[in-house]
Amino acid sequence: MDPATIIGILLAFGALFGMIKLEGVHVEGLLLPAPMLLVFGATIAVGIAGTTIKDAMLSFKKIPRAFTGKVIPPQSVIDEIVALAEKARSEGLLSLEAEAEKTDDEFMKGALQNIADGTDGEELRILLEDEMESRLAADRVASKFFNSLGGYAPTVGIIGTVVSLTHVLENLASPDELGPLIAAAFVATLWGLLSANFLWLPFAGRLKKLADLDEARMTLLIEGVLAVQAGSQPRLLGERLKAMVPTHALVDGKGGKGGKPGKGAKVGAGADDQGLAA
Repeated sequence: MDPATIIGILLAFGALFGMIKLEGVHVEGLLLPAPMLLVFGATIAVGIAGTTIKDAMLSFKKIPRAFTGKVIPPQSVIDEIVALAEKARSEGLLSLEAEAEKTDDEFMKGALQNIADGTDGEELRILLEDEMESRLAADRVASKFFNSLGGYAPTVGIIGTVVSLTHVLENLASPDELGPLIAAAFVATLWGLLSANFLWLPFAGRLKKLADLDEARMTLLIEGVLAVQAGSQPRLLGERLKAMVPTHALVDGKGGKGGKPGKGAKVGAGADDQGLAA
């Protein structure tokens, strides 16, 4: 599990509460039920209004993935493919059926099983690319949904502040009450901005990143298994796959770097992190 989301959100809220303490603000003055109900309830409601119930439910089910999504180093993917190439050259393509049973990666399992079954290379490429797009669709739908929530939340917060300020104007005859009422009015704006930038937008960005890394991983697998099927020499195959990954993302088990980035590498756009999503 990559802890980036947990660490980032905890640090963000930690900085917020640090400021609250330094400013001497009372936390209970910010935890007002009415503005929080409006901001979270209305933001989610208008987000659902802009999509479908099915996509909204799918998006919320993806929240745990934002925290628990695995990041696999590209080098480990390359090493696995090279090992498969060596086995195929020494024992034949049918031996990959046994390897398919050993792997927990359903995408890899399907690819190896199709190779063992003798599926044509071009047909296999089309099949794997279509499957890759289907697997990535859910994360991208969720990312788009949370990105929309991040756009709605600040505006909903302003709406809450305007509603509260109308209540303030109704009490102009009571000057002693104006200060607390005005302070409470701006809590809605605070929660709108806070929820957008501390929750919704980070969720959207994280899920998009995981989708990009997953796309890079599966692209490596597609190119690798098709090369294995074509009988590529293992060492050259390893070098070719390394050329598809940015140098900084190639980290071996000892933390060293390997390979050089390829010109026009197909995977580079999605692998700008030190790993690939599981």
